[in-house]
Amino acid sequence: MYRYDQHDHLIIQERVAQFRDQVSRRIANELTEDEFRILRLQNGLYMQRHAYMLRVAVPYGLLSSTQLRKFAFIARKYDRGYGHFTTRQNIQYNWINLEDTPDILAELASVEMHAIQTSGNCMRNITSDEFAGVAADEIIDPRPYAEILRQWTTFHPEFAYLPRKFKIAINGAKEDRAAIAVHDIGLTVVHNEAGEVGFKVMVGGGMGRTPILGSVIREFLPWQHVMTYLEAILRIYNQFGRRDNIYKARIKILVKAIGAEEFARQVEEEWQDIKDGPGTLTDAELQRVAAYFTAPNYATLPASDSNFVQLQQENKAFSNWVKRNVKAHKVAGYNAVVLSLKKPGVPPGDASADQMDFIADLAERYSFGEVRVTHEQNLVLADVEQSRLFELWKEVKAHGLATPNIGLLTDMICCPGGDFCSLANAKSIPIALDITDRFNDLDYLHDIGDLELNMSGCINACGHHHVGNIGILGVDKDGSEWYQVSIGGAQGNQSAIGKIIGPSFSAGQMPEVIDRIVQVYLRDRVSGERFIDTAQRLGIAPFKEYVYATPIKTIEHHGEDAGSAVVY
Repeated sequence: MYRYDQHDHLIIQERVAQFRDQVSRRIANELTEDEFRILRLQNGLYMQRHAYMLRVAVPYGLLSSTQLRKFAFIARKYDRGYGHFTTRQNIQYNWINLEDTPDILAELASVEMHAIQTSGNCMRNITSDEFAGVAADEIIDPRPYAEILRQWTTFHPEFAYLPRKFKIAINGAKEDRAAIAVHDIGLTVVHNEAGEVGFKVMVGGGMGRTPILGSVIREFLPWQHVMTYLEAILRIYNQFGRRDNIYKARIKILVKAIGAEEFARQVEEEWQDIKDGPGTLTDAELQRVAAYFTAPNYATLPASDSNFVQLQQENKAFSNWVKRNVKAHKVAGYNAVVLSLKKPGVPPGDASADQMDFIADLAERYSFGEVRVTHEQNLVLADVEQSRLFELWKEVKAHGLATPNIGLLTDMICCPGGDFCSLANAKSIPIALDITDRFNDLDYLHDIGDLELNMSGCINACGHHHVGNIGILGVDKDGSEWYQVSIGGAQGNQSAIGKIIGPSFSAGQMPEVIDRIVQVYLRDRVSGERFIDTAQRLGIAPFKEYVYATPIKTIEHHGEDAGSAVVY
């Protein structure tokens, strides 16, 4: 993985010192809150309902065991013993004291991490496929390009005050696991007919108030020009993006307003002036960065371990875990393992400090000292020998990290919602816990099969509800918390925006609503169909009819403070 050089260290240390002075002046009331707000946002610090929240960047989701231990240390010393992993491969701490933030940033700097540009109208964390470098279907490892873009966007003066926040995702595999279609810019690393490496470029995707799938504006961009072409995109956006209306400020609105074809034309015209300038990548620079992402020292192993096969036949629990949580690897004898942060009774995406320390130990013993963060709020050990999977499973099971539900209904995406976020219209965590309680039968979950349920506490869509096979959105209805349900959303190669099925529901009705939707799927599916296949074949009508056919029972839900009552 990438290591800081002397310039990186100096820049980050200077930023820590600068912010320490800014915090000191705020505490002394030498800065007003309005004056301080822009300064703290540049360092990932938000004011939420109960305390400050600090969002730490995890570039393209890649962590060393040392960095994960530092996360555990921060959670234990400065928060309430846990952290929350997000859909953009970052970690958030929800109970931060302002006076502690400079010390936290200094701790992060000591392990080559920071919180810069995790908030504000700037270029955010570059995200990618959590299986980059090991995926069996990978065409090209996207991590060197992601790192180059990370370095390029950090502190870029032209991108510090954009009309609105800006997000880039990059994918290098046949299957899109980076959700590129719902990013401001989505890049896919591809080969052209001549075998040359380049990018397919999508622009104008996003969720929020106006969910839109991105448009392809260039089928093939030579890799040497990725920075100059993206700079041309950002220049057009900076010049013509709306600054008078926060709800119409994202690049997706500009692309939709003038059309993808016209937007592409303007970008090409702008690009001609800079395409061969100093921003053009050289082979030497690419190789310099790529050297940080060389393959570890893999052993020569058989493609299949006979003892591993036998153990699955003898142990149903282990077999279920392998089926859902163990993924194919491009090197014979190895697998990638997803550690579920979706144990029943725990807010989705939360990990305790003890769990983070434990996973760091696992990474060193099983996976060359690296951990990945997924868009679905889980963690990954990317390089596990197949012959050691049973041994690993027993360890993670004892620490609440082996729930065999990856890709199933209870592997739901969930933002912190109204328990923490001051923007939220409704709580998310109690609803997630209620639904998990309703579907806490693993045999039933496995019979339902692949089903992505995503939930957001407000229209900002941090929980990616628009692309959930089932999406739940918290809404304010006359001062009360209600929940709007959509069906048919999807991420990946067949990305789609879900459609709202009808009027919203109360918190206590939500488990029954989801149950009825699932019952329609089980009733009407044909052999081999996943939930999304059935939903897209039938449309929302049969689901809507059954959900609203009779009154819905209301249950007691997890209460007013579920977000802080964390159980591990």
